[in-house]
Amino acid sequence: MSRRLWAVAAFAAFGVAGAGGFVARLPEPRLARTLISVIRPALAQSDRAVIYYQDPDGRPFYSLSPKKTADGRDFRAVRAGQDLSFEPVGGIPAAAPMPPSGGASRRVLYYRNPMGLPDTSPAPKKDSMGMDYVPVYEGDDGDGGAIRLTPGRIQRTGVRTEPVGLRVVRTVIRAPGAIQLDERRIAVISLRAEGWIQKVADVTTGTRVRKGQPLIEVYSPAISAAAADYAAQMQNPSELLPTPNAGRGSRQRLMNLDVPEPVIATIERTRAAPLVIDWSAPRDGIVLERNAVEGTRVQPGDVLFRLADVSVVWTLIDVAERDFASLVVGQPVAVRTRAHPGRVFGGRIGVIYPQINRETRTVRVRIELPNTDTALLPEMYVDAEVDIGSQQPVPAVPESAVIDSGSRQVVFVDKGEGRFEPRDVKLGARGGGYVEIREGVRLDEPVVVAANFLIDAESNLRAALRSFTEAGARP
Repeated sequence: MSRRLWAVAAFAAFGVAGAGGFVARLPEPRLARTLISVIRPALAQSDRAVIYYQDPDGRPFYSLSPKKTADGRDFRAVRAGQDLSFEPVGGIPAAAPMPPSGGASRRVLYYRNPMGLPDTSPAPKKDSMGMDYVPVYEGDDGDGGAIRLTPGRIQRTGVRTEPVGLRVVRTVIRAPGAIQLDERRIAVISLRAEGWIQKVADVTTGTRVRKGQPLIEVYSPAISAAAADYAAQMQNPSELLPTPNAGRGSRQRLMNLDVPEPVIATIERTRAAPLVIDWSAPRDGIVLERNAVEGTRVQPGDVLFRLADVSVVWTLIDVAERDFASLVVGQPVAVRTRAHPGRVFGGRIGVIYPQINRETRTVRVRIELPNTDTALLPEMYVDAEVDIGSQQPVPAVPESAVIDSGSRQVVFVDKGEGRFEPRDVKLGARGGGYVEIREGVRLDEPVVVAANFLIDAESNLRAALRSFTEAGARP
């Protein structure tokens, strides 16, 4: 308040100073009217004063002096009347808070501590710092748990709302895993009779081989005898074969000794028994193990080569116990590897193992992946994503709108005029930053999606104050 205003107020209160002291004094009613006529315009002028400047988009950026945003827009001026009530102006008590709009004035139930402390008063009072207690009006305290905030407070705290809308909630199960060989595509080369290795082809562990490619040359007395018998029958069929099917026994002996089919076909064509047998690869694949050494003696069942076809591989992932019930065999899976960033390998669930790991509480799931270009190698780490969400749109809100205490899920519905009502909701699927709302709110109802924890704190404070008031009212 200016010095001139204070002079007028002093004159109105105490009179005119003369040589002999105060020679005039206003009566009490006239003194009150004079004070009101002088001070009220000053208070109105102080309410119009700019106290700070705020970002024009409502973001929590402030300035004590005029300022512009990065794109050249002016900060919004916030005046005293637009913000919360301030300290008394010039030592004159501020006007008492006006009741909320909405018709006739309502009865004040009690006054609560302005700092949120659990302290109430049936009459107006100040706290230890000189701040006025905040009145709680009839209707504000029992509006279904709803609370009311001033526009200035809503702007400063950054409260934002968003209507409940229909969205496709994409629920994805993510799990790490590793590439494994397909057990059905592993082959072993071994002999079923005693023999000696005459020669080994130029293949080593890790070499990629083709089906029918020669790997070793083997001499085996048992195989050679069976081959000579079959060749002799092919040379003189009329003399040695009393019936047309008599030669099938010799051929079956060669098949029982696991002689490769190309070798049997050569005997039938040339009608001559080879001294050594060329053993070839039974399938395309990679050499996983090579034990064959030239000149060594081998016994029946000794593993000479182990081959694996990697055109199809497995991915084994561990899915949490709470998620495995949503998986079904044949479900598509997207797999990503660190070795091939940006590339997605598509596969399908082949097997869901019927056992839960007791330590990790997970279920193992096997995914079959085509690997035509052999980009996926055994023991390679991968990240699998299984989309289990429905493609049908459902009522959903951002996850930030839900306050989840574990046993209770709450959203705040914007009722307009600064009123926010807490609602218990039942949730459904989650994914993509949204959560499905099954009960509690309707479509297009605006819910708070930002700074709702501040509103929740205010709601809890109101509930605490209400309990104190009710406890004090009981005899």
